[in-house]
Amino acid sequence: MANSKQASKRAKQNAQTYKLRHAQRSVVRTAVKAVRASIEENDAVKAKENLVKAEKVLDSSASKKVIHKNAAARTKSRLSKAVKNLG
Repeated sequence: MANSKQASKRAKQNAQTYKLRHAQRSVVRTAVKAVRASIEENDAVKAKENLVKAEKVLDSSASKKVIHKNAAARTKSRLSKAVKNLG
């Protein structure tokens, strides 16, 4: 429990930030899953389309510090390598 007005405000801000970041992280996971699903289906065209969308989402979330920039780069690299090996 917050003991001061400042602490209670920070608690509210932290809760709002958590909700926002959690939703953004979910969007990132969904985009990555879409690429992986199309790779498993051996659909190169769909995989490339989903990869472009996923890269955009990853870059955006990294710039907003939802995920670390190196984590975004690593994920993009691994996905692009998998798509490249597909077709």
